[in-house]
Formats: sequence, C-alpha cells, structure tokens
Amino acid sequence: MPERNMTPQSKTVTRHLVSINDLTNNEIECVFEVAQSFLNELGDRRLKYRIGRGKRVAPDSILATLFFEPSTRTRLSFESAMLRLGGSIITSADPATSSAAKGESLADSVRVVGNYADLLVIRHPRDGAARLAAEYAKVPVINGGDGSHEHPTQTLCDLFTLRQKHKSIRNLKVAISGDLKGSRTIHSFVYALARFGATIEPLPAPGMELPPHVDRRLREEFRSKIVTRAAEEGEAPIDALYVTADEPHQQSLFSGPEIDYERVMIEKKIDAVYVTRFQKERWSEKEVPYPKIDAAFLRDAKYSEASVMHPLPRVGELDAAIDSDNRALYFQQAAYGVPVRMALISLLLGLQPGKSLRSYETGFHKDRLPLYNQPKSSGIRCGNPNCIVHEPSESQYVRNRFHLVRVAGQCLLRCAYCEADRDKFVTANRRHMWYSFDTTLWSTDDEHAQKELLAFATEDDARKAGFHLRKNAPHGAAARKAHAAS
Repeated sequence: MPERNMTPQSKTVTRHLVSINDLTNNEIECVFEVAQSFLNELGDRRLKYRIGRGKRVAPDSILATLFFEPSTRTRLSFESAMLRLGGSIITSADPATSSAAKGESLADSVRVVGNYADLLVIRHPRDGAARLAAEYAKVPVINGGDGSHEHPTQTLCDLFTLRQKHKSIRNLKVAISGDLKGSRTIHSFVYALARFGATIEPLPAPGMELPPHVDRRLREEFRSKIVTRAAEEGEAPIDALYVTADEPHQQSLFSGPEIDYERVMIEKKIDAVYVTRFQKERWSEKEVPYPKIDAAFLRDAKYSEASVMHPLPRVGELDAAIDSDNRALYFQQAAYGVPVRMALISLLLGLQPGKSLRSYETGFHKDRLPLYNQPKSSGIRCGNPNCIVHEPSESQYVRNRFHLVRVAGQCLLRCAYCEADRDKFVTANRRHMWYSFDTTLWSTDDEHAQKELLAFATEDDARKAGFHLRKNAPHGAAARKAHAAS
C-alpha cells in the first residue's frame, strides 16, 4: 500500500510508487495521456517512438538514482527523462562506491539523499526494499525494481507499448514466456493486465511458474479465473489461462446472451507475446532448460498478429532474427521508457497543470487491509528469505508487519514489505497464553481482541514461548494434522 509520510510543519502527503497497485487504472491512463503529450510535442521527427527534444518543465528539480543492482535501461531512461524535463540528476550507480559498502542502511541512505534531491528512484536486490525506503523518505520514492517483488515503471512502459500498438490496453490476450517466478517485471505486469481485463496465458520455463502468492492474488483479488483446455489429438500441451472479468462483466463485450466468454477467449488469437530472460541472479542453478522464442514459434497461426515484447536485456531466449519482423516491439518498448517516466516524474512532482499523483483520493486499495505489527522479540517473520526484513543492516528499521487477508473464511498474513503470503501459522492469545491452529480467529473486527493475538510459524515456536494448546479448541486436531502436513 502507498505510504503517507507527513512532516509536522507542512502536513503534506508524500506519494510513492512501490507497486503497480499503488496506482488506480485511471491514474495509469493519466500517466499515458501525459506521456503521449510529451511524444506529440517533443518526439523525434524520424522515429515517432523516441523523445528527441527537451522542455523546461522541472528546471529547479533534482532526481537521485540509487541503484544497488546493475541497470542500463531503467537508470538511464529515468536520467534521460529528468534531463528532457529540464531538471538535474545525481546518481549512485555502484554500491561498491557508496556508503552501502560501509554498511549504511537503506533507511539512513534515503533520509540523507532526500535532502539532496526531490525524487528518488531505487533499485535493490532485496524484495520489499522500496517499501522500506518509502517509509523513511520525505520525498517521493519510485521503485526501479526490488528483488523479485515488482518493477512498476517497467509495467507502465509495457502497457503504454500495448496501448500504442492496439489502441487500448483493455481485454487483450497476452502470452508470457520464461522465468515467471523470479521476474519482478512479470509480477507487476500480470497484476496490471488482470486489472484491465486481460486473458493471461503463462508459458513458464520448467519450475518457473508464477509464485503462489502472485497466483493467489490474480485469482482472489483481481477475480481471474483459471481456465484449462484439454489438448486435442495432435495439439500442443494443455493451455492454462487466467481469464479476468471486466467491469461490470465481460459477457457484455459480445453481442447475444449465449456466447461462452471463456471459449471465445481461449480461441482468440494472441495479441502479444511477452518474453523474459532467465533471472540467473535469483537462482542457484546457472544452466536450466529454457524456452526460446524464434521464427518457428511465431509461425503458429495464433501468433500471426501478436506483438513480440521483451523488457531486455535478452540473453538467448529471443532470437535476434525476429528483430526485422514487424511484430517486434522491444526496442520501441525501451524507447517509450523516456516519455512514460517523464510523465510519471512530472505528475509526482505536481508539475502538470490540473493533473497530479500527489493525492490519495482515488487510491487503488481504497479499503486498506488491516495491518498487524508483530513484536520483534517473538512470533512470526516473513517467510521469504530474500525479504528486506532479513537484511542485517536494516534490522533496526524494519518491523514484522503483515496485512491480514481474508480468503474463503480463513486468514493469511501478507508481508507488508515484499507481499509474500503465509497461510500456515499458529495463532496465540497473549492474555490467556493459549495457541490454536484456527486462523479464522484473526477475522474478528474487534480491534482489542485482535491486539491480543500473536502469530507463530510453528506449534513448537509457540510452546517454546510459553503458550499451551487451547482446550476444546474447535478444529484443533484436524488443523494440527493439516499444519503438520504442510
């Protein structure tokens, strides 16, 4: 969720972009309108997708890029965007030459650099690092990629590319190939696609399917339904699609009440193939079987009109022979990073007359999930080993915070930093010193009762902390068996 940092003097709200879900659909469309206006006014006369000139929109503003991981496109396109707006940049592009090498925490870094710049773009190897930075920064923070969590501005570039090609980003059918587990770009992208009513066809490398928490959010938060089509004789393996209901419902998009929407979407041609590389920096294995998109793949009739996209860099998963194919959009996709980021910067800084991203009046998560602050001294921690909460240098600044998510009568804990879910845990009562396997106890709307609860990862952890099994606990034996099995 977006953070709200306020200074005692001004009481002004600082808006951050950590997740693509920090923006409403209308706000995303607003970014695109401003990006298009920059393209129309400042576009290269020879290459219509490239910004070729500048404008003094932000002459007194400074952008700082803090990159703790390698980057070419994201960092340079942000810096180019700020320079095209007439602003200035300062950068820390190599952690080896920054105070991070001395052990300085990210929380301290953003508080210091926020005194030197008006906007911070951060890339970090830890999931949830951008959310931590947003908690401490007094100027807007933009997530330039945090671990395998999200990369929201890449998704804005991707959606803008689709919009330029297909005139709309609504109700498309998009195939996504490669490392769907480790790619932060993919995680932001599928959330946004689902929100705009897309049908998503995953084509993962073996063992690199979407993470469980991303799959869960697609199905339960964005109302995507998984549709599986059995393979006919001689066909390729089974297709699995995420079919997302549009508002008010997608049936209305087709004439006649008897059209089977799911069948229509399965049979519809692919509008775009999105290819991503093997995220070798996130895996211990360095050589794995990996799909390659080439001319033979694209000869399939369903890809005949499909745009081919890639966030780049590519390392063998996308054949260079496709570069001359008129379906290839990945170099335009990279170029669109400048106008899109120009738009985002100017909107976050309130430099667009009549338009701004500085308020929270229309936040995507209007009904915020309840927040549970777990004591550091005991209880549960985020189960994602790459979460920022496990970074030693940040131990003084992070909290074991979770959003309480109610799903099908049960509760799960979603890390407030990296958004990984824990659906198996033990619930304890601090006042009466008992524990239970019943997660529905967290569903209470009584804030006082909820504050008495404590979460533990295992029954053994609860016992070591001095808690005993609740007597006559409903579903206790069955829940214990299920918990042990998990």
